[in-house]
This record gives sequence, structure tokens and C-alpha cells, in this order.
Amino acid sequence: MERLRPLNDFIFKKLFGEADNIDNLKSLLNAILNKGNTEEELVDLEILNEKELITDNITDKKGIIDVLAKTKVGTQINIEVQLTDQDNMDKRTLFYWSRIYNRGIIKGEDYSNLNKVITINILDFNYIDLEKYHTTFTLRENEYNNYKLTDVLEVHFIEMPKFKKIPNKDLEKDRLQRWMMFLRNDLSEKELEVLINMDKDIKIAEEKLEYLSGDPETQELYFERERALHEKANLISTGIRKGREEGRQEGRQEGRQEGRQEGIEQRDTEIVLNMLGEGLDETVIAKLTKIDLEKVREIINNYVN
Repeated sequence: MERLRPLNDFIFKKLFGEADNIDNLKSLLNAILNKGNTEEELVDLEILNEKELITDNITDKKGIIDVLAKTKVGTQINIEVQLTDQDNMDKRTLFYWSRIYNRGIIKGEDYSNLNKVITINILDFNYIDLEKYHTTFTLRENEYNNYKLTDVLEVHFIEMPKFKKIPNKDLEKDRLQRWMMFLRNDLSEKELEVLINMDKDIKIAEEKLEYLSGDPETQELYFERERALHEKANLISTGIRKGREEGRQEGRQEGRQEGRQEGIEQRDTEIVLNMLGEGLDETVIAKLTKIDLEKVREIINNYVN
């Protein structure tokens, strides 16, 4: 039986985003947030069913978050899994943070009622230009960086490729390293056996994953999601270059400058609309495709608005 990939966002939600598996979520969050400080560990935690954010782009698509939870004191924690680098994780995570933070207050209430929001990004690619695989960002003064303006914002990035390259992992002492090993899709049977014998929480999570891996309905949804993720990654990494080249070829075949320009414009239009449909915003599309931002906006205005 094939072990389904834990970092598939559908499987990740099944493992950590359902009430029946709240102990899995507590253990993972305590490993990420507390780093062995048992006095500050999360005990009371509620998984929120609200998975949709307010409309976030002109295609009227909903922003879907992976796992959203709330602590007893009101802190909200959002975990996002991203497998493909769209070159926008910094803006994306702040956008999601702001939407969750803004919804924490009712019109007319005092701002002091706003609670802390923590966003955690688990990435299957390198993004932060630092060697460490787990980085944490807060609001601090530039020169006196021990002075924190407020603690309401906390953003984590956990980068799987950097974790994999750690030469001497300390699984026995480091809970986060154990969870990152569990989330790997290339875990050998021997490594898995050592891991579950070392950590009872991971053993429980692996038993759930084993059940999901053997369930036909889950398998069907899993492979459908894998296909969609693969297509999205392919669109970003190869479709752009191929599409622009095809546009140039169409123009050259017509043998006239007008035909060449028409072919390029037609292909650029298809690229912009396809990427827009994948949820990318206009600035990201312009950056990835090298199409002028004003041209991207013109295509959106002509075909979407």
C-alpha cells in the first residue's frame, strides 16, 4: 500500500485539521511554537471550521486556508502548506494574516479586543534567504531589535528542502525535526519505524495516515488533488515560456509583423487568463511572464471586468 504524501494539502487537512485529530495538531504546534518549553505548551485548542476568507482577487475566487485553530486565550493560528513557489509567499502570508486579524473584531468594538494571529507556512521549496530551515518573523524596531512593537503578528516559514539537508539531525531531542521527518514523502520504512518508536504522537498520526492511505475514497480525492497540483506547477514552471514561444512562432509563420504581433498578443492573453484562473494576482503574473504590468491589466479589463 502506497503511503500518501502528508504534505498534500488535502491529506494535511485530514491529519491536522479535523476535530478527531486535534491531538496531532497540538503536538505539531507545540513543536513549532514552543521549542521544548513545556510551560508554554498549548493545552486547550479549538479547530475552526471556517475555511474561507473574503474574496481576494478580481476573479471572485475564495482564498482557502488549510488549517485554522484558536487557543483558549483567543490567539488564532493558521497553517498553510505550499508545494510550488509562486514567488509571492511573503505577500500571500501577510494577506491571509490580515484577513484573519481583521475578522477578530466586530464593528464598534475597541481595538484592544484584537487578538494575536500566527501564520505558519510549511514550504516544499526554498524561499527565505537564510540557511536555517525554520524562521520566525515579528514586528521589531530596526536598530533596537530586542524591542517588539507588538506581539499580535507572528509569521513562521518552515522549508522542507533545507531540513532535508541537515547532516546530523537530532530526532531524539528535537520534536520539530521528528514532525518534519514524518511529513517527508521519501521516508524509508526503517526511518519510519525508528520515528514512531521514538514519538507516540507521531505513531498516532502515522496510524491515521495508514488508514487514509487504504481508503479508496480518500485515495481518489488525493490523486485528483495531486494531479491539480502537478498541473499548476507545470503551468508556472514551463507553460509560460512555452506559451510565449508559441506566440512568436505563430507570428513568424504569417510572415508579417502584424501577424507576429497578433500571435504574441493572443498567446499572452491566454497565459494571463490561465494564470489568473489559478489565483495569481496581476503583479505576480507580470513578474513571472515578463509581460508589462499595464498590458496584464489591459487583458484583465478586456476579458474579465
